[in-house]
Amino acid sequence: MAKYLLLKHYRGAPASVNDVPMDQWTPEELSAHVQYMRDFAARLEGTGEFVDSQALSPKGTFVRYDGEGRPPVTDGPFAETKDLIAGWMVIDVETYGRALELAGELSAAPGAGGKPIHEWLEVRPFLSAAPTITE
Repeated sequence: MAKYLLLKHYRGAPASVNDVPMDQWTPEELSAHVQYMRDFAARLEGTGEFVDSQALSPKGTFVRYDGEGRPPVTDGPFAETKDLIAGWMVIDVETYGRALELAGELSAAPGAGGKPIHEWLEVRPFLSAAPTITE
Protein backbone atom coordinates (compact mmCIF):
# COMPACT_ATOMS: atom_id res chain seq x y z
CA MET A 1 0.00 0.00 0.00
CA ALA A 2 1.14 3.56 -0.67
CA LYS A 3 0.00 6.79 0.94
CA TYR A 4 -1.22 9.74 -1.08
CA LEU A 5 -2.18 13.28 -0.10
CA LEU A 6 -5.31 14.65 -1.76
CA LEU A 7 -5.13 18.45 -1.55
CA LYS A 8 -8.27 20.55 -1.91
CA HIS A 9 -7.41 24.01 -3.21
CA TYR A 10 -9.21 27.33 -2.84
CA ARG A 11 -7.52 28.58 -5.99
CA GLY A 12 -4.46 27.98 -8.12
CA ALA A 13 -6.01 25.18 -10.16
CA PRO A 14 -8.33 25.61 -13.13
CA ALA A 15 -11.80 26.75 -12.11
CA SER A 16 -14.15 23.97 -11.10
CA VAL A 17 -17.37 23.32 -13.01
CA ASN A 18 -19.57 24.57 -10.15
CA ASP A 19 -17.34 27.51 -9.25
CA VAL A 20 -19.49 29.31 -6.65
CA PRO A 21 -17.26 30.27 -3.67
CA MET A 22 -18.07 28.38 -0.48
CA ASP A 23 -18.76 31.59 1.45
CA GLN A 24 -21.75 32.11 -0.89
CA TRP A 25 -23.32 28.68 -0.24
CA THR A 26 -26.45 28.31 1.84
CA PRO A 27 -26.19 26.50 5.20
CA GLU A 28 -27.94 23.52 3.60
CA GLU A 29 -25.42 23.39 0.73
CA LEU A 30 -22.53 23.57 3.18
CA SER A 31 -24.05 20.81 5.31
CA ALA A 32 -24.53 18.58 2.25
CA HIS A 33 -20.90 19.13 1.23
CA VAL A 34 -19.56 18.29 4.70
CA GLN A 35 -21.80 15.21 4.90
CA TYR A 36 -20.51 14.00 1.52
CA MET A 37 -16.94 14.34 2.82
CA ARG A 38 -17.81 12.45 6.02
CA ASP A 39 -19.58 9.67 4.12
CA PHE A 40 -16.65 9.37 1.70
CA ALA A 41 -14.18 9.10 4.60
CA ALA A 42 -16.38 6.54 6.39
CA ARG A 43 -16.53 4.38 3.27
CA LEU A 44 -12.73 4.47 2.97
CA GLU A 45 -12.38 3.62 6.66
CA GLY A 46 -14.41 0.51 5.89
CA THR A 47 -12.02 -0.53 3.12
CA GLY A 48 -8.90 0.34 5.15
CA GLU A 49 -7.92 3.10 2.69
CA PHE A 50 -8.57 6.12 4.92
CA VAL A 51 -5.75 7.60 7.01
CA ASP A 52 -6.86 11.13 7.97
CA SER A 53 -8.51 14.29 6.69
CA GLN A 54 -8.81 17.86 7.86
CA ALA A 55 -10.44 21.06 6.70
CA LEU A 56 -8.21 24.05 7.28
CA SER A 57 -9.09 27.41 8.75
CA PRO A 58 -8.44 30.35 6.43
CA LYS A 59 -6.32 31.85 9.22
CA GLY A 60 -2.60 31.12 9.27
CA THR A 61 0.85 32.69 9.11
CA PHE A 62 4.13 31.83 7.41
CA VAL A 63 7.04 31.99 9.87
CA ARG A 64 10.78 31.98 9.22
CA TYR A 65 13.76 32.14 11.59
CA ASP A 66 15.63 35.39 10.98
CA GLY A 67 18.60 35.14 13.31
CA GLU A 68 19.41 34.99 17.00
CA GLY A 69 17.54 37.60 19.03
CA ARG A 70 15.44 38.73 16.10
CA PRO A 71 11.69 38.22 15.85
CA PRO A 72 10.54 35.65 13.33
CA VAL A 73 9.60 36.94 9.90
CA THR A 74 5.88 36.45 9.31
CA ASP A 75 5.36 37.91 5.86
CA GLY A 76 6.98 37.61 2.50
CA PRO A 77 6.65 37.75 -1.28
CA PHE A 78 4.73 34.50 -1.69
CA ALA A 79 1.23 33.15 -1.78
CA GLU A 80 0.27 31.91 1.65
CA THR A 81 -1.17 28.41 1.84
CA LYS A 82 -4.14 29.78 3.78
CA ASP A 83 -5.11 31.43 0.49
CA LEU A 84 -4.59 28.22 -1.48
CA ILE A 85 -5.29 25.04 0.48
CA ALA A 86 -8.79 24.37 1.83
CA GLY A 87 -8.11 20.94 3.29
CA TRP A 88 -6.63 17.53 2.69
CA MET A 89 -7.18 13.83 2.93
CA VAL A 90 -4.55 11.12 3.29
CA ILE A 91 -5.36 7.76 1.74
CA ASP A 92 -3.44 4.47 1.74
CA VAL A 93 -4.17 2.52 -1.44
CA GLU A 94 -2.72 -0.29 -3.55
CA THR A 95 -2.07 1.70 -6.72
CA TYR A 96 -1.67 5.20 -8.12
CA GLY A 97 -4.69 4.44 -10.31
CA ARG A 98 -6.80 3.84 -7.21
CA ALA A 99 -5.60 7.17 -5.77
CA LEU A 100 -6.71 8.92 -8.97
CA GLU A 101 -10.06 7.10 -8.91
CA LEU A 102 -10.76 8.22 -5.34
CA ALA A 103 -9.63 11.80 -6.02
CA GLY A 104 -12.02 11.94 -8.97
CA GLU A 105 -14.87 10.74 -6.79
CA LEU A 106 -14.00 13.23 -4.04
CA SER A 107 -14.01 16.04 -6.59
CA ALA A 108 -17.73 15.40 -7.13
CA ALA A 109 -18.69 16.64 -3.65
CA PRO A 110 -21.80 18.82 -3.90
CA GLY A 111 -21.59 22.60 -3.85
CA ALA A 112 -23.96 25.41 -4.72
CA GLY A 113 -27.38 24.20 -5.78
CA GLY A 114 -26.47 20.68 -4.64
CA LYS A 115 -24.58 20.15 -7.91
CA PRO A 116 -21.16 18.46 -7.94
CA ILE A 117 -18.27 20.89 -7.72
CA HIS A 118 -15.96 18.88 -9.99
CA GLU A 119 -13.10 20.70 -8.32
CA TRP A 120 -9.48 19.95 -9.12
CA LEU A 121 -7.64 18.00 -6.44
CA GLU A 122 -3.88 17.61 -6.28
CA VAL A 123 -2.72 14.00 -5.76
CA ARG A 124 0.75 13.73 -4.20
CA PRO A 125 2.46 10.50 -3.19
CA PHE A 126 4.25 10.30 0.14
CA LEU A 127 7.94 9.48 -0.02
CA SER A 128 8.49 5.92 1.15
CA ALA A 129 12.03 6.76 2.30
CA ALA A 130 14.22 9.83 2.64
CA PRO A 131 15.90 10.84 -0.60
CA THR A 132 19.47 9.64 -0.95
CA ILE A 133 22.33 11.90 -1.90
CA THR A 134 24.65 10.59 -4.58
CA GLU A 135 27.90 12.18 -5.56
